[in-house]
Amino acid sequence: MAQGPHTHGRQVDFSRGDVRRSVLGVAAPMLVAQVLNLLYNIVDRIYIGKMPGEGTAALAGLGVCFPLITLVTAFANLFGVGGAPLCAIARGRQDRAGAARIMTNAAFMLAACGVALTVLGLVLQRPLLYLFGASDATYGYASDYLTIYLLGTVFVMVSLGLNPYINSQGFARTGMLTVLLGAVANIVLDPIFIYALGMGVRGAALATILSQGLSALWVLRFLTGAEAEFRLQLHGFRPDASCIGRIIALGASSFVMSFTDSLVQAACNATLRTFGGDLYISVMTVINSVRQIAQTPVMALSDGASPAISYNYGARNVPRVRQAIRFMTQLGFGYTALIWAAVSLFPAAFIGIFNHDPALLAAAVPSLHIYFFGFVMMAFQFSGQSVFKSLGKARQAIFFSLLRKAFIVVPLTLALPHVAGLGVNGVFLAEPISNCVGGLACYLTMRRTVGPELARMEADAAAQGVRR
Repeated sequence: MAQGPHTHGRQVDFSRGDVRRSVLGVAAPMLVAQVLNLLYNIVDRIYIGKMPGEGTAALAGLGVCFPLITLVTAFANLFGVGGAPLCAIARGRQDRAGAARIMTNAAFMLAACGVALTVLGLVLQRPLLYLFGASDATYGYASDYLTIYLLGTVFVMVSLGLNPYINSQGFARTGMLTVLLGAVANIVLDPIFIYALGMGVRGAALATILSQGLSALWVLRFLTGAEAEFRLQLHGFRPDASCIGRIIALGASSFVMSFTDSLVQAACNATLRTFGGDLYISVMTVINSVRQIAQTPVMALSDGASPAISYNYGARNVPRVRQAIRFMTQLGFGYTALIWAAVSLFPAAFIGIFNHDPALLAAAVPSLHIYFFGFVMMAFQFSGQSVFKSLGKARQAIFFSLLRKAFIVVPLTLALPHVAGLGVNGVFLAEPISNCVGGLACYLTMRRTVGPELARMEADAAAQGVRR
């Protein structure tokens, strides 16, 4: 009988036991945490999209805020997802002091960037919102939401950026509870602020930043407390440029991925406003929301496998690295195939979560079919990208982030609407093309580059064993 992963309290031990159970031991609570984190914005869209008489326009206004909101996430990922694998590798080498140093420098940069983004966002929001697809009819909704959201940027940066350091230590349940606290608060506060107090989109934004503030306080309480394996060391702290550089080098792939998401959203909104008007910006807002729901489990799986891959790579335990990669890829492929089938068979049910406007539904159903075609190929993108990040291969991870979004989706989004009268359909067609081309390119390159490296590590370990 396969032995489950050894734990110290709630901490998963990546070095022993069944690798699949180790991955799921982290991925399951991370899935809950990511679903709860998704609720921060998804719940906002659900309530806003169903506001009587103005839901569709308000949804479009929220949609043009997405590029800027995603940009905040990009900076959180730069120092969060960038430093967490380095911490896991350091743990695998038993270098706890080095792991703590990485985390503390990341916390400093998260706070500093949060302040800078708040100031720049407030100053530049009007021209940026119009650039990203706002019209005179939707600008008021967008500005009301974004102004309040930006005031909570530091909360968002801390809660999103430091939570991966809890997971990298194996405390996935604690990471889940971090998000649970804020998500429950958001679900409770949204209807109170939006409807009971009549604040509309401003109420949705206020509920979100207050909830993120609670999550941020929880993260800081844990990472400065006695239960953490390595803690934030703020006393006498001085930024370490070399350490920050390594975090940025690895986190650049996640930053580029989120930044290019922001770029894609801006390109889609601007193009859709030209070819379809505000209605199709509302449609894209709904479809993006459905995509976020659909891809969250496979993202949690790849993120859950990452600490196990990083730890065992640092410990030079190649068989466990291979097992984690294989399990992540197979399970991800199976899941994305099932969700593609579900969205294809029941599109109206997914769209109806956010809005029941007959005009929006009529436009969104065919657009959803186009957008989700070949969704199964996303499993290969997430698998390859996760392995590159987990093994500290920053350049490869950055390249494939850029390839799928910046080099494929954005040019196609701008060009296809002009081809053969495709119009708005061309915007939605760009995504499946990028999934197929970018996903396969990323995965096949990972197999051809990482496989030989792992084989050399095995050969070296065998040679050392013979010499001993």
